Amino acid sequence: MRSNPTRWALAALAVSLLVVACGGGDDEGDGGGGGDAGADSITVWVIEDLPDRVAAIQAISDSFTEDSGIDVELVDVAEAQFDQLVTSSAAAGDLPDVVGALPLAGVQSMSVNELLDTEVPGEIVDELGADTFAEASLELTRDGDTQLAVPSDAWAQLLVYRKDLFDAAGLEEPTTYEAITAAAEALDSSEVAGITAATIPGDAFTQQSFEYFAMGNGCELVDDDGNVTLESSNCVETFDFYANLAKNFSVAGNQDVDSTRATYFAGQAAMLVWSSFILDEMAGLRNDALPTCAECRDNPAFLAENSGVVTGVQGPDGDEPAAYGEIVSWVVTADAATDAAADYIRYLMSDGYQDWFAIAPEGKVPTRQGTEDDPEQFITAWEGLDAGVDTKAPLSDFYDAETLEAVRTSPETIQRWGFEQGEGALVGATLGELPVATALNELVSGSGTAEEAAQQAQAAVVEIQESLG
Repeated sequence: MRSNPTRWALAALAVSLLVVACGGGDDEGDGGGGGDAGADSITVWVIEDLPDRVAAIQAISDSFTEDSGIDVELVDVAEAQFDQLVTSSAAAGDLPDVVGALPLAGVQSMSVNELLDTEVPGEIVDELGADTFAEASLELTRDGDTQLAVPSDAWAQLLVYRKDLFDAAGLEEPTTYEAITAAAEALDSSEVAGITAATIPGDAFTQQSFEYFAMGNGCELVDDDGNVTLESSNCVETFDFYANLAKNFSVAGNQDVDSTRATYFAGQAAMLVWSSFILDEMAGLRNDALPTCAECRDNPAFLAENSGVVTGVQGPDGDEPAAYGEIVSWVVTADAATDAAADYIRYLMSDGYQDWFAIAPEGKVPTRQGTEDDPEQFITAWEGLDAGVDTKAPLSDFYDAETLEAVRTSPETIQRWGFEQGEGALVGATLGELPVATALNELVSGSGTAEEAAQQAQAAVVEIQESLG
């Protein structure tokens, strides 16, 4: 998908239905959940459904088949349909052998319900070299010491800002709550909003945007003992900070992934919260999402050339800046043809790896940075790849070295609520109901206080946690 919302709205709850359903499996060894290690064919689901991406993945799979002699049945799955498909497939004993481009919440949900092979990913990582991966990507895809998945790539959440406007006003880079608020206030006018960020309820994008700011202020979903902590003073301050920006220095009405981008692209906002998938669009490389600002008519890349990005933001109570993003991975299912599945993932993470992240380099930043022999092989390759859809060009044609460095290194610094504390299942379940997004929207709409919003979110997440047992 092109944008940063990972809509696992029903995945955690739907997958929970599978525990009873998937006790048996096909034992014919045909690569479709047969469990035959020596199968000569496998079924691979990939959570991508854009035609150009699917074609690129098919080409990689064809190359694997030519190299290994193992046939690959590739099934492209729309993200919104994954939960239904995995439910029905598990009930029928017909899970695929491999699932690719699986977000963190999906990895945890499948793990909790015993749908994953939990030995093969660790073996693959060890064989490829654990030290060739960004450590944060491995940590987020583990359960204790067990490697649940092989992390393949990442996108980073960004605070994009107009460097030209900041420079003209003598403003410092928006890396802290204080600097962001000061810039939003200084640059807000009848023509340009100080900032645009998601506020719509019922949308993962809003909850992701809140989490981006929250972690940098020490606001966590749970503590080390698994207790929900959204009513902490750190979280109350984050609710207040976000709501102040949205109510006083943004555009009117509920904002979502499309409206925030449109506002910034029109030159009507000085700051924007979005994912790194925006980088090629901001450079004018995608016809259905072109910048429309006045200056963009003569120079479609105007915003790219005049924007900076911040990956990590720090609040007044945060110990250090925190960066938010998504890690997507390859997993082997519990009933897979394990040898063939492992061979496929090894190929995707080595000989086929550059072709994989070349599909959309702006949002597929390599989590495996290189090889034992060449530790920066893949990162170096990434920097030179063409991005874009209708027009292709390297991101370095439009962005300075500092911007690209921030994106390139993002897999090393990504943090997420709940995973470090072993509460990945709870994270997945909260994405089904989005209680933080709901509480934030009500606060922005003028209902209640930051303390009440935090209490509302706390109570909703505690209820979800209790329902998980």
